[in-house]
Amino acid sequence: MTAVTATITSTNPATGERIATFEPFTTGQIHAALAQVHGAQAQWRAFGPQERSRLLVAAAAALRSAREELAALATAEMGKPLAESLAEVEKCAWACEHYAEQAQELLAPRPVAADADLSYVAYEPLGVVLAVMPWNYPFWQVLRFAAPALAAGNGVLLKHASNVSQCALAIEDLFVQAGFPWGLVRTILVADEDVAQTTEWLLGDARIAAVTLTGSARAGAAVAAAAGRALKKSVLELGGSDPFVVLADADVEAAAVLAARARFGNCGQSCIAAKRFIVEAPVADAFEAAFARAVEAMPVGDPLDPRTQVGPLARADLLDALEAQVAGSVERGARVVIGGRRLQRPGNFYAPTLLADVTRGMPVLAEETFGPVAALVRVPDADAAVAAANDTPYGLGASIWSADAERAQRLGRRIACGMVFVNRIVASDPRLPFGGIGRSGYGRELSHEGLLEFVNTRTVAVDMAPSMPSAAALAE
Repeated sequence: MTAVTATITSTNPATGERIATFEPFTTGQIHAALAQVHGAQAQWRAFGPQERSRLLVAAAAALRSAREELAALATAEMGKPLAESLAEVEKCAWACEHYAEQAQELLAPRPVAADADLSYVAYEPLGVVLAVMPWNYPFWQVLRFAAPALAAGNGVLLKHASNVSQCALAIEDLFVQAGFPWGLVRTILVADEDVAQTTEWLLGDARIAAVTLTGSARAGAAVAAAAGRALKKSVLELGGSDPFVVLADADVEAAAVLAARARFGNCGQSCIAAKRFIVEAPVADAFEAAFARAVEAMPVGDPLDPRTQVGPLARADLLDALEAQVAGSVERGARVVIGGRRLQRPGNFYAPTLLADVTRGMPVLAEETFGPVAALVRVPDADAAVAAANDTPYGLGASIWSADAERAQRLGRRIACGMVFVNRIVASDPRLPFGGIGRSGYGRELSHEGLLEFVNTRTVAVDMAPSMPSAAALAE
C-alpha cells in the first residue's frame, strides 16, 4: 500500500481554530500496530472471565476518573455541548460495567440435550476486530462495540474518524491505564484519502478476523464488499431517517418538547435522531406550534457554555450539505417555520430549523439530514402515517406517540426498522440490542445479541467411548 502523506488536522468546529495535527501512520506502523493487537489478543483470550470483568470495571473507573478531560476533548474536536460530552463518557463507563456484570453468564457454555453423551455450545473469541468508527459520538461509538468485544476475548484495531484523532488516541491510552494487556486496543491514524485502500488490505490480512463499521451507507457498502471478498464477518451500523409519529390522541405538548430533544441533541448529528415528524392532521397545527416553541427555546452557542443546548456542526462540509438540503426543499415548497439559515458567526453554526409542508421527494425527506433540521409531514390518518414512515430506504429506529400504547405497538410492528419506541425517544441502552435493517445496516450492537456478534459459536459433542452415528446423523 502506498500511503498519502497529507497531514491529519483536528479543528475546533465552534471557532475554526486548528487545535492539533498528526502524521498519518505509514504502512509499516499499521503493520506493527496490527502485530501488537494480534499478539495481545492471543494472551487476552486465555484470560478467565473473572479477570476480563475485573479489567472492564477498571476501564469504567478510568473513564470516570478522566471524565472532565475526555468530555472537553470531544467538545473541542467535534463541537457537542459539554454536558452531552460528559454524559457520553458516563454512558461508556456504564457499558463497561454492564458487560463486566453480564458477560460471564452470557458467554458460559450452553448445555444441549442431543445424541452425544455430552454436547454443548461454546462461545469463543474470533480474534482481532477492525473497527471503523465515526466522529459524532467519538467515545460511545467505540466503547459500545469494544466493551462486549473485549468481554468476549477479542482484540481491537481502531480506525477512527480523522477529525477526532485526539479522542482516538485517548481511547487507546484509556485501556492501557486500566491495565489491559499492552496493544490489545490500538489506534491507527489514517488520512481520509487512504481509508478505503487501508481497509481493503487490512481485511485481506489473516490476522484480522472481522470488521465493524459505523458510518454512511456508502462507506458500509464498500466495507461489506471488502469483507465479503475476504470472507470476514462484518457488522454495519449505518445511517437513519427515523420517523417520529404523532397520532391524534397523543399528548401533543409533551411530544413536542421531546421531539426537540430527539432531533436537536448532538446538533442533530446522530443516526438515531428523529428526522421525519409525521403527524396526524387533527393535531398537526398544535404540534407545529408547540414544536416551534420548544425549538426556539433552545440556546445555540459556545459548546463549552453550560447554557448551550445546540452547538456547531462538526465540519464545514456538513454545514454546506445541510444548507443545500434545506434550500432545495424550500424551492420545492417547504415552509420555514423557524430557522432555515446559516448563522453569521465564527464556526459551523446552523440555526435550529423546523420545516413544515414537507412532501415526498424533497431533500429533507429523500435524504438523510445530519444536522439541526426537522421535517414536518402531515398525514390524514394512522395508516397514512405508517406508509410515510416506511417511505425510506433506511430502517434504524422509530418512535410512536399515542395515549393508546397497545395500538401504538401494533402500528410499530408495521414499520420496517430495527427498533420501535412508544412514547419515548429512540436511544441506545447496553441492555437492549441496537441496529437496523435496509440501508441502516445489519447485525446488532449491545445486549446479548451484540456480545455474540464477534464470537465463534462452537458446537462441541463428546461420547465417552467411540459409537456409530445413525444414518440420519450422517446427513449434512
